Amino acid sequence: MFTGIVTARGTVESIRAAGAGTGDGGRVLRIRSPYRGLKRGESVAVNGACLTVTRVLRGAFEVEAVVTTLGRTLFGEYGRGRRVNLERAVRAADRLGGHLVQGHVDGAGTVERVERRGDARVVDLRVPPEVAEVTILHGSVTVDGVSLTVNAVPAPGVVQISLIPHTVAVTTLGALAPGDRVHVEADVVGKYVRQLCSQGR
Repeated sequence: MFTGIVTARGTVESIRAAGAGTGDGGRVLRIRSPYRGLKRGESVAVNGACLTVTRVLRGAFEVEAVVTTLGRTLFGEYGRGRRVNLERAVRAADRLGGHLVQGHVDGAGTVERVERRGDARVVDLRVPPEVAEVTILHGSVTVDGVSLTVNAVPAPGVVQISLIPHTVAVTTLGALAPGDRVHVEADVVGKYVRQLCSQGR
């Protein structure tokens, strides 16, 4: 479990096929990061996707994205040098600064528009239907691992987020441009409400 409060930015150092080239389709990502004390088996959110640390190196760690993960994320499109948002799993005594984030990416969103409004950067995202149907005005949504408040819903299937200067400075979202694709996770509370309501039909 995570909160969507990014604690570091990392860089993809290398990507290789998993399983020693057996052709199973998985990928091993080596990520350079400032984290200390990581342990094998620990969960880390990489651009919002919960991945398990399989190897710890000096100044870096490795995670494996299996075929099912690749099918729901953009990791298959990542290359060396890609900057990523990182968050270690929340501890029971930690402050919940964002919202409850599972690290289960629901799909990819596409940036449709980026606009400066005073000191804020407003971004319109086209999101998958399963995200749009549980997203509400002033609710929460996770974009590339960052907990954000829904600023507006300007059109069906479009979610607008507003980035404050701090978010621009400490995450990768400040570099977003029209056409870019991002990981999106809908609010887990909305998912449960949808499921409960569908059972009552």
